[in-house]
Amino acid sequence: MLARLWRSTFGIVVLVALAFSAATLAIGAVAYEVTHEALEEQLDHRVAVETRALIAEVREGGLAGVADAIRLREDARNEASLDYLLVDRAGRPIAATISPLTPVEPGYQEHFGFRRGNNTGVGQALATPLSGGMLVVIADRRDLAAIDRTLASLFAIALAAMLALGIGAAVLVGWLTRRRLSRIDATAQAIIAGDLTQRVPRDGSDSEFDRLASTLNRMLDRMAALMDNLRQVSTDVAHDLRTPLTRLCNQLDRAAAGDTDAIEAARRQADDLLEIFAALLRIAEVEGLAERRALGAVDLSALLEDMAETYRPDFEAAGHTLTIDVMPGLHIEGDRRLLAQALSNLLENVLRHTPPGTKATLAATATQDAIEVTLEDDGPGVAPADAKRLFQRFARAEASRTTDGHGLGLALVRAVAIGHGGDALLSRSERAFGVTIRLPR
Repeated sequence: MLARLWRSTFGIVVLVALAFSAATLAIGAVAYEVTHEALEEQLDHRVAVETRALIAEVREGGLAGVADAIRLREDARNEASLDYLLVDRAGRPIAATISPLTPVEPGYQEHFGFRRGNNTGVGQALATPLSGGMLVVIADRRDLAAIDRTLASLFAIALAAMLALGIGAAVLVGWLTRRRLSRIDATAQAIIAGDLTQRVPRDGSDSEFDRLASTLNRMLDRMAALMDNLRQVSTDVAHDLRTPLTRLCNQLDRAAAGDTDAIEAARRQADDLLEIFAALLRIAEVEGLAERRALGAVDLSALLEDMAETYRPDFEAAGHTLTIDVMPGLHIEGDRRLLAQALSNLLENVLRHTPPGTKATLAATATQDAIEVTLEDDGPGVAPADAKRLFQRFARAEASRTTDGHGLGLALVRAVAIGHGGDALLSRSERAFGVTIRLPR
């Protein structure tokens, strides 16, 4: 029970309050001791000064002169007066304002008991041997005791106030913490129940809880996007794989009926399906950021130059023109292999979906916080309705449905861009249409 208490916010605040209380107690004890010693030193000093004054009477009138001086002081007595005791060698009193309750010994005595009338007390005494007797000067410790009690009371009040404030702070902080955590818990319970639209409330204070809520909400947004993506993938796979699977079944039926040519067609259909599943798996790996372990320094300018040189013969063979406009010295942290795959998909799309004579431009520029890689062409482009979904899996423009492909190329391009902390988007101008990959610098 206690172990769990100290792990809670309430327990931690109580522990801090106890630590402050202990510190207050320690400071109070030190202050009390210092003050007490200073007051005792003042009493000692007062007694010593008075003793020296009375000893001066011995030089003038002997013990009789000291006795006369004590009687004069007794006649003028008030609450702040000192007490005196003058005895002969046999210990018989010669002059006294008190009766001793403590044996008289030479030197200082911090707790000298005495009786004055019907009252007893304790004083701070200095006993000084004289020629023919002993002089004792006593300062009553009543005022010192009163000051000690006052200091003790003040420190006790301060300690109680510290404990009360600490416990009050613990209750308040615990209540506020539970209140904020209850909102997070309620959101989590709603999400567990299936409502993925719930988000942790924020109050705009930019406090620790507010920043935690913002982080959790971003995490939930990411989870919701992944769930939407999963639902989309499930739907797309069920919808878009139905046709190739149906074709494969038809080819197998023909092969079972004795058509030997159908076996080769079925093999091609199976290879096509394997290619689709491999692409889907690759996209899932990239979107899951599994490739981040391979990130390293990449000379993006050199990579773009290499990709352009690799594909230029293919462009020329297809009757296309490929030009390059890349800013030199562009470097990023990334995976060269994945970036090359994304660029290859873009270049393949131009070759596959644009007519002969198309002019394409591969460009790269740097902004203040990102590097933008753009592949544009002056081909027919896509309709606005198709452009909104081109980065989805199995999405294909109407004009591209008669060409080879599965509609996974741009989905992989965007997955690679997001895996590198960037994004991919369509770019369109008056005479060109293309895709831009934004990568953080």
